[in-house]
Amino acid sequence: METKEIIIEPKVDSAQEFIEIALDFSNPLDLVREAISNAFDAKANNIVLDFSVIQEYGEKILKIEIEDNGTGMDEKGLASFFDLGNSLRRGDDSCIGEKGHGTKVYFNSRRIEVVTIKDGKKYHAIMLEPSRELFERRIPKVTVKIEKAESADTGTSVSIWGYNNNRRDKFTHDQLKDYILWFTKFGSIDREFGIEEHADAKLKFKGVDRKAYEELEYGHVFPTESKKVADLFDKYLVEAPKWYCKKFVKTGSLKNMPEIEYQAIFVVEGTKVKYSYNPMIRRSGYNAPTGAYTIQERYGLWLCKDFMPIQRKNEWITTKGSEYTKFHAFINCQDLRLTANRGSIENTPSEVLQDLMDIVQEMYMSIIQSADWMDIEWLESEVTAYNTAEKEKKDFAWRIDKVNRAKVADFHNIHLIEPQRESGVFTVFMQLSSYNNDLFPFTIIDYDTHSGIDVIVKAKDDIPIKSSKLYYVEFKNYLTKDFNHSFENLHSIICWDINLNELKNNDEVIDIANQRRTLKIIPPENEGDYTRYYLDSMRSGRKIEVFVLKYYLKEKLGIEFVPRTEASTI
Repeated sequence: METKEIIIEPKVDSAQEFIEIALDFSNPLDLVREAISNAFDAKANNIVLDFSVIQEYGEKILKIEIEDNGTGMDEKGLASFFDLGNSLRRGDDSCIGEKGHGTKVYFNSRRIEVVTIKDGKKYHAIMLEPSRELFERRIPKVTVKIEKAESADTGTSVSIWGYNNNRRDKFTHDQLKDYILWFTKFGSIDREFGIEEHADAKLKFKGVDRKAYEELEYGHVFPTESKKVADLFDKYLVEAPKWYCKKFVKTGSLKNMPEIEYQAIFVVEGTKVKYSYNPMIRRSGYNAPTGAYTIQERYGLWLCKDFMPIQRKNEWITTKGSEYTKFHAFINCQDLRLTANRGSIENTPSEVLQDLMDIVQEMYMSIIQSADWMDIEWLESEVTAYNTAEKEKKDFAWRIDKVNRAKVADFHNIHLIEPQRESGVFTVFMQLSSYNNDLFPFTIIDYDTHSGIDVIVKAKDDIPIKSSKLYYVEFKNYLTKDFNHSFENLHSIICWDINLNELKNNDEVIDIANQRRTLKIIPPENEGDYTRYYLDSMRSGRKIEVFVLKYYLKEKLGIEFVPRTEASTI
């Protein structure tokens, strides 16, 4: 038989490819991610998202409107917007979009309308029935009208009718907010690594169930780190571990590919901390919004590209089963290779994933072997309060370690220990007040540091108690901007220290009644004087003095706390 040679030239079924890409985005909210990414790639810093239901010929239609003040699009930009795989940003590391697939999610609709302004021209593009056209195996056409722009402003407005067969249950306001702050560029984690490129970006949005817009600030929401564990236990008792929060940040390069960088943040959070900033978490006794989820369904370790979460990898930080629920963690790497719908990182070379996993596990082990983790375990052991030899041994070792790290002072044979909690401040106060009754300008009438008000006092005079004006004095380990008592009837505050990174001279302190006073720090006027701290108010002639013991005792009595040494006897 005579040998025959033929050449087959592979072809693309364009209509089928459009259909598969448009439907590949399984979560309808992915449209939001793509819209925001496009806006940032267009250098926009103001974005508006409007989801509403309108009447058209007696039928209720879902209408989505997306606006930005970016650079706009010209004819090439519009062609790329509607084309499949034709990305003008391919190879541009500063851009998110690179495949030309993202906006194809819009094709799952009845009508797309784009109005965009660039270089003094206004382009008005309309695509009719894209979903129907594709299912009838025709590539939908786009009609574009071009005219002179009336202003020099640039930007783009995209309107989409009948998206996802008008199913709108995913586009409620609460679900949109949650998705924006977790899974889009506007909810990026990049600010945690000092990247402030988009810090001024603003986004307004409203879901189908709202009439008014809500404006968001850029960046993923991370909670504030908690104070010392002893303070947590004093304040929350059995709830203390649930209020613990500690942040760990690490950046660097992959071991086997040092040209590839990564950025990681691990936040260890108790459940109450999560509840405090995330209203979408389901829990007992709480009426969660539509679309709510459990901690197990959302938290753990997320792998990110462009500082946006792509896929969870909780198995990388799990040794027992569910310890990942303590973590609110992300690791970003720009060398992750994503699937067309950005839903998976599994296209990434295995050696890159292995290096990332090694970094994550090393970071995880350093956290759970740290003193911070021991603090969590101590809190949990205190809460469970089981009286076993094992607990007693562990607690005793922890306390011995704390003893060895403590700072102490010896003043006229009075042994003082630097306070670590509110009760310690009260102890130092009582020790020194017994030595010198004139150290503080009041007389204690009653005290109970376990109740809301620590001590009741009167002025230092001979007036009987029943005829005296009585006040209260509050003891704090650290004074902060938020004062959890009322300024009314407050005589003084006695604290160990003030965090001057958080609270500075002329900063406001706010009480539980939302009354405001200004912190005034007055340096010593002469030798032998001391730095004075007051909470002042223009509405009141009475200043509230704050005695900051760390400085007051040093300047007034020459008491300075120093670390214990091997030779220390107190």
